[in-house]
Amino acid sequence: MMKLAFVLVLLLAGAAASEAIEKRIIGSQDCKTDRQYHVQVESLQGGKSCGGSLLNTRWVITASHCAEQEVKLKLGLNQELSFFKKLKSKAKALFNGPSKKYEQIIKTGQQFTYKDEEGRAHDIMLIRLNEDMSASVPYITLPPVECSQPEPGQQVEVGGWGAKKTNLKKAKNLRCATTDIKACGENDKPDDKYFSDESTTMCAFKPGVEACYGDGGSAVEYNNVLHGIIVSDPVDKCANTIVMLNICHYRKWIDETMESN
Repeated sequence: MMKLAFVLVLLLAGAAASEAIEKRIIGSQDCKTDRQYHVQVESLQGGKSCGGSLLNTRWVITASHCAEQEVKLKLGLNQELSFFKKLKSKAKALFNGPSKKYEQIIKTGQQFTYKDEEGRAHDIMLIRLNEDMSASVPYITLPPVECSQPEPGQQVEVGGWGAKKTNLKKAKNLRCATTDIKACGENDKPDDKYFSDESTTMCAFKPGVEACYGDGGSAVEYNNVLHGIIVSDPVDKCANTIVMLNICHYRKWIDETMESN
């Protein structure tokens, strides 16, 4: 069974079936040079793997359930470098050792979970890097402060390195897919430890497009701008309805948190 971020839930035997699964992905493809802002978030204690997004040279955004403990961030994983930049990077690493910018251990003091006026935690977090990334590393654009979430029926893009099983090897390439905004059902929400309501949460559904283990915290793009964070947290099976937090609800908090920290 091939491990991919957004797949049809099929059980096929044998490695020879992997290419067949690849062809049957609905709305999904190799991201290629897209999503170069994507960040991998891994728990140092094991058991957690998520996505995140680089907002600028110093800040990453992800889901709270992806961290709240010491984590390792891997940045620039999907970055396409020219031959000369690769050569320069290798020469620099030869003389100075590998750069610590692209792999950083983040302590809990640098993790900021949103809490509302009643002190309830929401499943969205900002992470301050130990060392600033180069300004040449691509980052995702935030929507205007007074933005509105995409309406039902609008198409959004999702992506990730996710897996259908926690014990399987990760897909080699970041995968992208499109899906459609829909009304959330009664059970479509983040984990119960996090507060959510219709103003904070939005959902998407398209046959065959699913969020799998490792896709939580990844960006949801609408018109090439960050409009959501995946908070679906599947483990043994993929989530058919993808649950997301609405970035517009947290837009002011994002600016205030980055400015004050």
